[in-house]
Amino acid sequence: MQHTGFAPLNRAYNATFRPGQLSIGLVAPLETHGNDPVPDMTRHIERAQLADDLGFSALWLRDVPFNVPSFGDAGQIFDPFVYLGALAGATREIALGVASIVLPLHHPAHVAKAAASADVLSGGRLLLGVASGDRPDEYPALGMSFEDRGNRFRDSVDYIRAMAETYPRAETAQGTLSGGIDMLPKPSAGRLPLLITGGSQQAPDWVARNGDGWMTYPRDAATQGRVVGAYRERIAEAGLPDKPVMQSLYVDLVAQKDAAPSPIHLGFRSGTDYLQRYLEEIRALGINHVALNLRFDGADTEDTMKRLADEILPDFHP
Repeated sequence: MQHTGFAPLNRAYNATFRPGQLSIGLVAPLETHGNDPVPDMTRHIERAQLADDLGFSALWLRDVPFNVPSFGDAGQIFDPFVYLGALAGATREIALGVASIVLPLHHPAHVAKAAASADVLSGGRLLLGVASGDRPDEYPALGMSFEDRGNRFRDSVDYIRAMAETYPRAETAQGTLSGGIDMLPKPSAGRLPLLITGGSQQAPDWVARNGDGWMTYPRDAATQGRVVGAYRERIAEAGLPDKPVMQSLYVDLVAQKDAAPSPIHLGFRSGTDYLQRYLEEIRALGINHVALNLRFDGADTEDTMKRLADEILPDFHP
């Protein structure tokens, strides 16, 4: 299926997502920490700068308010919006993404204000993934109900969209925007690029209509092709311009380039030859961006980043 183009948004969105092309980003923390849920954030600013210098298209942060031992993943430790501010000043070109902000755990006014600030301070380099959340332990700690998170997610998206308008008017379950007050700054492109993660407790038609793109997970080729195709069919049926699709992928690169793949959590261990073939395959399936996670990589992280830049990026980035 051929797609004519994505509606332009901010600098990050326009550079990261292009029809028929696949760009490659990295997930923070940029370090190997294996089965230890808590990273030590080794050289985290220097490695973000290295990713920028090497030409990776995006660096993705996580929103993990609490370290929940049963989930085994504390994210990149820092509050994502504070970290975005630090990275905005430390990098030049790389898109700065969040995959994803758990909307039901935040008031949408705070998300809209913080995200617009990060977008403007970085020169339009923000990509805002949003999700309904999957860690039930976090909700009572914040006085929130887990069961109705889907309703709050949907309401938050409406609120955030309204906040981009000048002196907005909106009636939502989380507050009334009267038209007599305004939110500053406004996003650099007039509105924030919202990328919806998975289903986020919403109907598939709602996801296709209301996001500026979709974040999904690695699947076998046949299944991935079907779900990406179905997402784009729903967009077309709604009469909307095409939208990008991105996915995550854990990788453990071994030294032998032609090493065969073996499975790891949500990804594989292989040489760069197989990784290149895999990326070519998902590009043909309609994936526009892949966020590589190096948590389980067995080599030195900076060496792996340089190998990816030397052996993989030239085939995917202009």
